[in-house]
Amino acid sequence: MSTKKRLLATVSVALLAGGLTACSSERSSDEGASASASGGAGGGLIGVSMPTRSLERWNKDGARLTEQLKTMGYETTLQYADNKVDQQITQIENVINQNPKVLVVAAIDGTALGPVLQKAAAQNIKVIAYDRLINDTDSVDYYATFDNYKVGQLQGQYIVDQLKLDTASGPFNLEPFAGSPDDNNAKFFFSGAWDVLKPYIDSGKLVVPSGKAPKNNDAWASIGIQGWQSSTAQSEMETRLNSFYTGGKKVDVVLSPNDSLALGIEQALDGAGYTEADWPLVTGQDADQANVKNMLAGKQSMTVWKDTRTLGDQVAKMVDQVVKGETVDVNDTETYDNGNKVVPTYQLPPQVVTADSVQTDLVETGFYSASDLGL
Repeated sequence: MSTKKRLLATVSVALLAGGLTACSSERSSDEGASASASGGAGGGLIGVSMPTRSLERWNKDGARLTEQLKTMGYETTLQYADNKVDQQITQIENVINQNPKVLVVAAIDGTALGPVLQKAAAQNIKVIAYDRLINDTDSVDYYATFDNYKVGQLQGQYIVDQLKLDTASGPFNLEPFAGSPDDNNAKFFFSGAWDVLKPYIDSGKLVVPSGKAPKNNDAWASIGIQGWQSSTAQSEMETRLNSFYTGGKKVDVVLSPNDSLALGIEQALDGAGYTEADWPLVTGQDADQANVKNMLAGKQSMTVWKDTRTLGDQVAKMVDQVVKGETVDVNDTETYDNGNKVVPTYQLPPQVVTADSVQTDLVETGFYSASDLGL
């Protein structure tokens, strides 16, 4: 984990912006009895800022977190910023004007939020960064996330194990992708995977016909897909297949950092005529419904599942601890340097899900119903 601890958070993620409209804001006013049931100094308004509705996971995150806060007796204002930084900043300013007790922010671009969060600090409003670190500011108090370096490690090790890279002769054709350059987490995902895979690239066991193999972790953004767009990943994969996989050459494995990119990559493979007989390994992350269905259909090999229900529950607990003046739970005070400070963090573990474990991991735990997945 020494590489992980060297990673300096450089760019960050998702927050809300834009005006307070019925489609972008949800507010509960059922504080009353539930607030008194929570005991102590609980209750009051909590602002929640999510980056976009366009990705399935953020809708689930927002719903879970606000549901938990409401059961604890808090009023909530939940907003989505449509992946527009200016809109997010405006939304946060509007929430600050309502004087919430805590702001929970999943940043679109965390480097842009310092000035607006200074306004929150001036009003003694505590800020918890949700899953994406907020950078270059002292005005972030806590961070809650999954072990994002571990996410990449799990993807890389899955490739090593499935291809039997320690014993197989190879070489195997690899095409690597990285996440959005403005997402602080994307560097952790890539670094975790690349630290596992690069020794096999250096030895020639893995080759990258497109040449899109960053020389080191710091060059990850050169293969980043802006905004985590499926369509951009699809176009990029189509270009690589058309340019570097002619004359019967086939790709054996695609390192995709998340399910949104994997979906576009899989569409490109399908369009290029890949079938079950020659379908490559494809990694992913988030256990999005369409991707889980693709796993069951043999078109995606694995996904790293971050049970966002546990993240929402943990953040709700941290909010309650802040409001009540209690010690806030953290388990990492070294890793997440945002350029101004090391942000006290609560880190949760991710896990690998494959087609063989969908029933146990995703259905029996209630994350999906069997009918959601066509089972």
